[in-house]
Amino acid sequence: MSGSSSRAYPSAHAEASSSSSQTSPNRQPIVEDGDSDDEQDLLSADPLHSDISAGLSFKRKTKNPSPFSFPTWLSSSPYLSNRGKSPSTNSASRANTPQPNRQNAASRSTEAILPYLDAPADLGAIPPDTKDGSALDWYVEGPGRRVGYDDLTAIDWIFEYAKERQRQRVLYGNTSGISGYIRQIADASQIWWVLIATGIAAGVIAAFIDVASDWLGDLKQGVCSNIQHEGRFYLNRSFCCWGVDALADCRDWRPWHDVFGITSAAGGWIMEYFVFISFSIALAVAASILVKTYAPYAQHSGIPEIKTVLGGFVIQRFLGGWTLVIKSIGLCLAVASGLWLGKEGPLVHVACCCANLFLKAFTTLNSNEARKREILSAAAAAGISVAFGSPIGGVLFSLEQLSYYFPDKTMWQSFVCAMIAAVTLQAFNPFRTGKLVLYQVTYHSGWHGFEMIPFAILGVLGGLYGGLFIKLNMRIAEWRKTRGYLQNPQVEVTIVALITALINYPIKFMRAQASELVYTLFAECVDIVDDQLDLCLKGRANTGVVTLLIVAAILGFFLAALTFGLQIPAGIILPSMAIGALYGRAVGLIFEIWQAAHPNWLIFRSCEPDIQCITPGTYAIIGAASALGGATRMTVSIVVIMFELTGALTYVLPIMIAVLISKWVGDAISPLGVYESWIQFKGYPFLDNRDEAATAPDVPTNHLMTRIEDLVVITATGHTIQSLNDLLNTQPFRGFPIIDNPRDALLLGYVSRTELNYALQVALSRALPHETEAHFIHQPLADPSVTLDLRPWMDQTPITLNANSNFGLTVSMFQKLGLRYVLFTDKGTLRGLMTKKDIWLVLNGRQAQELGRREDMMANENGSVDNLATGLLGDDEDEEEESGGR
Repeated sequence: MSGSSSRAYPSAHAEASSSSSQTSPNRQPIVEDGDSDDEQDLLSADPLHSDISAGLSFKRKTKNPSPFSFPTWLSSSPYLSNRGKSPSTNSASRANTPQPNRQNAASRSTEAILPYLDAPADLGAIPPDTKDGSALDWYVEGPGRRVGYDDLTAIDWIFEYAKERQRQRVLYGNTSGISGYIRQIADASQIWWVLIATGIAAGVIAAFIDVASDWLGDLKQGVCSNIQHEGRFYLNRSFCCWGVDALADCRDWRPWHDVFGITSAAGGWIMEYFVFISFSIALAVAASILVKTYAPYAQHSGIPEIKTVLGGFVIQRFLGGWTLVIKSIGLCLAVASGLWLGKEGPLVHVACCCANLFLKAFTTLNSNEARKREILSAAAAAGISVAFGSPIGGVLFSLEQLSYYFPDKTMWQSFVCAMIAAVTLQAFNPFRTGKLVLYQVTYHSGWHGFEMIPFAILGVLGGLYGGLFIKLNMRIAEWRKTRGYLQNPQVEVTIVALITALINYPIKFMRAQASELVYTLFAECVDIVDDQLDLCLKGRANTGVVTLLIVAAILGFFLAALTFGLQIPAGIILPSMAIGALYGRAVGLIFEIWQAAHPNWLIFRSCEPDIQCITPGTYAIIGAASALGGATRMTVSIVVIMFELTGALTYVLPIMIAVLISKWVGDAISPLGVYESWIQFKGYPFLDNRDEAATAPDVPTNHLMTRIEDLVVITATGHTIQSLNDLLNTQPFRGFPIIDNPRDALLLGYVSRTELNYALQVALSRALPHETEAHFIHQPLADPSVTLDLRPWMDQTPITLNANSNFGLTVSMFQKLGLRYVLFTDKGTLRGLMTKKDIWLVLNGRQAQELGRREDMMANENGSVDNLATGLLGDDEDEEEESGGR
């Protein structure tokens, strides 16, 4: 193993005694034992904090019963049921009370830990202690105090939920009467206010994007004017021609050749071709400029980042206000440009941005990163709900694809948020058809047993599409990252938009907006009033339609792979559905022609005479489901979404079969879905807790961990503020293990870079000199006026494992507990460390090293090296044997 950091034990300062000798005799008494009253008086007289508030107690204080309070037996809270049984006492009375055992001391120790952990600004605040020397250090034994998380770091799930439990305990333990119940109800209702506001906002923004993108998209082919039915320029083609059966009969809609007064057919076609290309490029470049200038995180789909954030990663400004505004406007421009992208996936990002903004109004929710991610999981369901008009599908999408931690309460919250978003979108009725999405259809006929064969074929095609698309898209992404030219994203967007417009306009299936195309492909011919795409032709004309459908599907495949990854808001869900609907409709037409030519064949004898036997539209929706499953590897949520789109329970089984087969075939070609592939490409340390730890190398962890020789550790004593500042300035790591001394290396805890830096800066701001002695262990002879106790900022209970434990166990702990790091010990002695990023690197192998990672993530999170187990992850057996013998 090559270490990027040398062994750097901070030297034990021999000047510790001299620094102590500088203390005045009257402030440094000699303490003979831990029960000394003098020592207790010394600790209680904190010169940095003279106004220490009384510690909170989890026990109920004796209070006079209120005439408005409810009887005890009516309370459902376990904290309220013991009211009045254990009155707390003050510190003076506790000092005179005999302590029979440690259990009583431990119960007393909980009285001040909550305010101590929750008040990071009070560096020197030391809660009043008892006279019991055994409980002297209780207030610093635990996870320590936190000041927040840096950008691109992992959260501590265990600490966040422990903090929430303590807050709830205080809330329910210190309330009584009607006012207490009102406070409890107000606290519990905060999350529902956020969910309701998020659902409403998601519905409003989705309606705006639908209307604006349709108008801008139709503007490429013509403009609405007041000729016959009082048309207006701000109306799209559908609203401009409302009530007219055929587009040819709509006089208010004027194509561009009519606007410019060109009468010849060739000249009009050229003029419309030119305007189409010009508008496509202008809209796409405008979206790219907005993203680059105001909100870089508004680009792409956002689902890979959301999935990583829900897994416990911190990406600052990703869910900010500017990101929400630019993402919404950019979606309108990008979708209208005609590029092969969709708005369905980015709507998840939009909904999460709304939730994050509403969270800022509630401190108790916004300050807890774990609860915040539960709300973001519910907001993601609202995004899919308004994207597909599928509230239940949105809940399942969040559960199956996005969420890292999804308890039952989160499912209920997701359901409520998705329902409110759908109701809001329904109230706006953006299409004036009563449909939540444009491509919502209804089928009038069923399916036959022999159609299971073409349905299975569609599943195979969907898997091939998904696997090949991911491979091609990742190759293009690698090329973009390593190329030495076209570094300007606007130039690249211009070129892709030009190529796409040149291809789209001559082919009528590709010229239409993606949502209109999908609706026409899904619909039955009896429901299509104006067949603009000539899908319902009969006879030999069907052969040309089938050919054109296949060509459009192939071209769309390459254009979508080229587009997904540009610096514009772009989703892959709708393009995948469009491509699947194209080849699905083609397969349906082929079988329809075959059945019409040979109605008496054995396989077609189940068809009823004079009734249409095969419905090509059903093949289109099954093909769309198969393509979506092959690209995203979702299963249950796709089936439910498609069911909610069609309302046809009859076709659930064929959709299930196609999605199942597409997932199998896609997994055989590319083991990761498109979102997981982008997570890996961007280097986000996401560990899916649904993956089995059995895929991890079956080796002891000490073969993979960063050994103590390659770690930067801090000894418990022998430091000054200046020496610790120098350590932070010279070492880029985000945390440091604490040991007693370099020889024994007994593990005492772990301190994060953020907390250590904050503690040092606060100490300097309070006029402590740089030469002030600092320590991470109890020093009975230390004078608090001239020393700095850093124990409150140290995690004295880090998660540890034996250094000889199996690596699969380590992976399982990271996945199930959401850990940031694990320290490895042997009989209490520090042996090594692994971080979440290290686990990710090992599991992803050389692929992560070949793809590269962003520079701002190269500094490992907690002091370990980046190049882990390169021999174990090698391609040949010799390297594996070498690593295994270390």
